[in-house]
Amino acid sequence: MSRIAVVVKGYPRLSETFIAQEILGLERRGIPILIVALRKPYDPFIHELHRQISAEVLYLPEYVKDDPARVARAKRWAESQPTHAAAKALFDADFTQEHNAGRQRRWAQGCVFAHELPEDISWIHTHYLHTPCSVARYAAHLSGRGWSFSAHAKDIWTSPEWDLRTKLDDAAWGVTCTGVNTAHLKGLSAAPEKVELVYHGLDFTGFPMPRETPSTRDGSGEPVRILSVGRAVEKKGYDDLLHAFAQLPDGLNWQFVHIGGGELSDQLQQLGEKLGLSDRIIWKGAQPREEVIKACAEADLFTLPSKLAKSGDRDGLPNVLMEAQSMGLCCLSTQVSAIPELITDGKTGRLVPPADRDALSAALAELIADPARRDKLGRAASDHVRKEFASAPGLDHLAEKFRKVL
Repeated sequence: MSRIAVVVKGYPRLSETFIAQEILGLERRGIPILIVALRKPYDPFIHELHRQISAEVLYLPEYVKDDPARVARAKRWAESQPTHAAAKALFDADFTQEHNAGRQRRWAQGCVFAHELPEDISWIHTHYLHTPCSVARYAAHLSGRGWSFSAHAKDIWTSPEWDLRTKLDDAAWGVTCTGVNTAHLKGLSAAPEKVELVYHGLDFTGFPMPRETPSTRDGSGEPVRILSVGRAVEKKGYDDLLHAFAQLPDGLNWQFVHIGGGELSDQLQQLGEKLGLSDRIIWKGAQPREEVIKACAEADLFTLPSKLAKSGDRDGLPNVLMEAQSMGLCCLSTQVSAIPELITDGKTGRLVPPADRDALSAALAELIADPARRDKLGRAASDHVRKEFASAPGLDHLAEKFRKVL
């Protein structure tokens, strides 16, 4: 049987469990896969999920300087192909719009991809509509394959409209994981029926049900354990969270644990020190999924104060919220992007306006002091997410689409 080439920016990545979950789910549904990654991993751990994936991985050179001979061979091969003129014309049109070294690098990676693509690859599917999609698109045209996409968050909201329109109109079809994304992409596409909403959801295997005996910690004695899991980047809103913590009443006893790496890690720790919060915060850095599950089991409250970054980047439907909710952990987040598709304020969690530190602090104070309300919201969330956001329906739908091209 032929295989599908699945293109990702890097593999494996701790922050992209939803992609690993999808690849594993497709393999279990009989879809053979080749993973094509634009760069090698740099995370200190991998998830158990990655160990279960059997797909071969083809790593492209991240930069031309990494392997100039490999790139030169691929370009010579590409120039000899009957598809070269048409594929190069696509690149030239893109390069006119985005005249930089990054775009040239995508063409070079696309040539290597097409040159080294095994004969049994019958289709190319790319995660993200930005750089991985550019590479996948060039390779698809050079190699004469059809292609499709899965769009998520940053790729949609930080890409220029001309680039999105070009790719949407060129792809055979595509899916995206939130209603907000779907409406936006349909509005940009000349053929909006190409774009479908497919929640990536969650495979709840390995995530325990809510604990039978709820926590009674209310901030008056033993500290209420607050957890967040996410990269230390602007869109996660951790600066707002630290300021919100600093506004909490002195009489409340709490402890905050953060799991995740990211470019702002040092700045956030310095901010915590400046605000006098260091003795209440544990920064754990990047951790495998097993440690995340353990931390959720020990926590009383989960918070993810997402907001829009200055670049336009934003969260989509964060897996970590679904994971926490599935275990009955009350979640406090914000009314940004697709999070309201997952959490109904006052019914399955709490939502406050993004970047509103006063509202975030008030909600924290309320939930820290009210364990019964946390338990009620957490159990309602677990029921809802396990019923409405299981990964199986979306995986079944994708598998059926791929079977048509195998």
